[in-house]
Amino acid sequence: MNVLHVLQQKTALVSDLQQNFRGVKESELPEKVSACIEQIHSLEKEVASLQAKIAASASSDIAENAREVNGVKVVAVSVDGADANALREMADKLRDKLHSAVVVLATKDGAKLQLCAGVTPDLVKKGLKAGELVKFVAAQVGGKGGGKPDFAMAGGSDAEALPKALESVYGWVGERA
Repeated sequence: MNVLHVLQQKTALVSDLQQNFRGVKESELPEKVSACIEQIHSLEKEVASLQAKIAASASSDIAENAREVNGVKVVAVSVDGADANALREMADKLRDKLHSAVVVLATKDGAKLQLCAGVTPDLVKKGLKAGELVKFVAAQVGGKGGGKPDFAMAGGSDAEALPKALESVYGWVGERA
């Protein structure tokens, strides 16, 4: 590649950046790009904070709809608009709120599914393990996963199978509780 070609590419890049930043002078571009990056990081933190607040609010609503199976509180629901971190946080809040429970949460992330299972320590001692449960659910939605006895994550790809897979959690708990 010759020097002239490299120079033309760099000039075109600077020109594109100036257009994207609406006529900012070339000398001001680095500062403008840095400001945009800072703003992106700030907005990402704000989004994470809002997701945490939504998760806390949704956890209360979800906890009220827990079903009891052989004396065990069970929650198995799909949560719209959550990411893996929000699922994890919601599962923790639900376990804390319900004190003794099995929790399975799912969300659609584009074409993929994210699954999260949480089991309170008292139920882990009785043989209910989140890792086994999440593998059971993930297998039904074309995925796999695993984790610890009290908390596990999985992914999947068959969104149409999700409602039936979530419903099967109640039977799974019923067989083991």
